[in-house]
Amino acid sequence: MAAADDQTVGVPVLVRYEVSGGAARVTLDSQHNRNAISTALVEQLHTALDRAAADDGARVVVLGHAGGTFCAGADLSEASAAGADQSSPEAQAAERTRVFLGLLRAIISHPKPVIAAVDGHVRAGGMGLVAACDLALAGPTSTFALTEVRLGLAAAMISVPLAARINSRDLARALLTGEKFDAAHASRIGLLSEAVDDVDAAVDELVAAFRPCSPQGLAENKALLAAPMLADLDARGEDLAGVTARLFTTAEVAEGMTAFLERRPPSWATPDA
Repeated sequence: MAAADDQTVGVPVLVRYEVSGGAARVTLDSQHNRNAISTALVEQLHTALDRAAADDGARVVVLGHAGGTFCAGADLSEASAAGADQSSPEAQAAERTRVFLGLLRAIISHPKPVIAAVDGHVRAGGMGLVAACDLALAGPTSTFALTEVRLGLAAAMISVPLAARINSRDLARALLTGEKFDAAHASRIGLLSEAVDDVDAAVDELVAAFRPCSPQGLAENKALLAAPMLADLDARGEDLAGVTARLFTTAEVAEGMTAFLERRPPSWATPDA
C-alpha cells in the first residue's frame, strides 16, 4: 500500500490518496464541512486524479469518503464569504462554476475507470460527482437529494452527467422536488450501478474485475463512453455557468443560502397542510 498525503506543509489534507489492491483510493476527507466542494478540495482532488492517471500500480480509481457524507455539494459558507472579493458576485459564481466544470471533466475524461464508493449522504453537487463516475456503488445508509431547488438554485452544470445516467421522468422529480431518496431508489433510476449491503466488499469485487483488462483497452473504451457527455459539457458549459452566475445574484438565493446556514426554513416554504 502506497500513501500520498504529501500536501504542502500547513495546508490541511482534504483528499487522501493511497494505492491498494490495484486501485487508487481517493478519499474525500473534509469532514468539518461534510466534504463540501470548496476551492481547496477541488484543487487537491485534481492532484489526486492526476496522480492516479500516472500511477502504474492502479488499474482503476475508487472515489470514496471519510465520515457520514460523501459530498454535501458546494461549500455555501465559502460562496457567501466571497462577497468581500473585489469582483462582482456574478463573476465569482461563474468562476466557481467553471472550476467545478473542470472537475467534472477531469473525472469523466480520466483514462482509468472511476468508481464512486458511497456509504453516506450525497447532496446537490455531490450528485454530479457520483454521476460523473463510470460506476457507482452505495450502501444501505446512503441518501441522495438534489437540493438546489430548495435554495433558489438550479442543478445547472451537474444536469449534464445526471441526464446521462438517470431516466428522464425520475430526474424531473428529483430536480423539481429536491426530495431525499435511498440507495435502492438511486439504483432503480440509474444514478447507481448497484445498491449493496457492504460497500467495501462490493468495491473490492468490482476492482478485481478490472485486473485482466488492458490499460490501453480500458482507456480507449472509456473514451468512447465519455465522448457524448464531454461534448455536451463543452457545448453547454458556458451557458450553464451563466445560469448559476445569474441565480447567485438573486434575492431568493440570498434567502435560501441564509436560511440553510441558519438551519431554518426559507421564507417561501409553505407550511404543512
